[in-house]
Amino acid sequence: MIEIVATVESLEQAKALLPVVDTIYFGEETFALRLPHSFTREEQRELVQLAHQAGKKTMAATNALMHPEQMKLVPEYLAFLKEIEVDQITIGEPGIIFVMEQNKDLAIPFVYAAETLVTSARQINFWCKKGAIGAVLAREVPFEELKLIEPQLEIPAEVLVYGGTCIHHSKRPLLENYYNFTKQTEGTSKKHDLFISEPKKDETHYSIFEDNHGTHIYANNDLSLIKELHELAETNLTTWKLDGMFTPGEDFVAIAKLFNQARQAIENDQWTAELAEELSQKVIERHPKNRGLDTGFYYVDPKKIK
Repeated sequence: MIEIVATVESLEQAKALLPVVDTIYFGEETFALRLPHSFTREEQRELVQLAHQAGKKTMAATNALMHPEQMKLVPEYLAFLKEIEVDQITIGEPGIIFVMEQNKDLAIPFVYAAETLVTSARQINFWCKKGAIGAVLAREVPFEELKLIEPQLEIPAEVLVYGGTCIHHSKRPLLENYYNFTKQTEGTSKKHDLFISEPKKDETHYSIFEDNHGTHIYANNDLSLIKELHELAETNLTTWKLDGMFTPGEDFVAIAKLFNQARQAIENDQWTAELAEELSQKVIERHPKNRGLDTGFYYVDPKKIK
């Protein structure tokens, strides 16, 4: 069966998404990297209740790169997630796995999510032996490599099928440092909609923002693999991630509905090239007009990736 995982930005959006996705993904900024919204503890409790009432699952993000001071806060947050009965968490920091091993009362099923590091079956299977129930594949893995990786996997692998791709993360406040150096007073958060370009390449348009985890830079274009979904399903890559980092509100819900429609067509053997093209055009219509859209690394020759 195909599973759709989607980020959420509010309780209202979660209510709209739950009929068409299987798992909602959320967290709070102290422990989570690059989510559309940082939820309060009470909101997280309510999200879990909403999902379980709808017969769906929840996934909490604990995928940040933890410094020692943050690691001290992890046990309390795990205890909270355990109490509200979160179904699973994402982990990029092995220290959290160690914490759960040392205190079984804090153990929660986890998906290994170390961003660009997750590029081989051998690596994923290593974390499976450490208890992972799934892994998030790096967004830079082309389809030709995905086809080789999947048959070797011992646990399911999640593939991003819609959303932004972070191409650089620094724990340093690069924007703040720049503004200090140039004696400017400007905002640095995502809501300021900042971009940078490469020298002499005016067409480049990289989103950049800061939060308490440092500086994040996103690829020129966001990703949409809606026309490639049938191919992914045939390859048994059936855990699909929708990331609404840059696609707010009703537009993201509408896009999730399109991916759910695609899923139903594939599962009912009703997928056609015409339907794929129609759904793709509808995704483009609901995608933010100031952001590009393409297939990312999907069709890239693996030999050209260094």
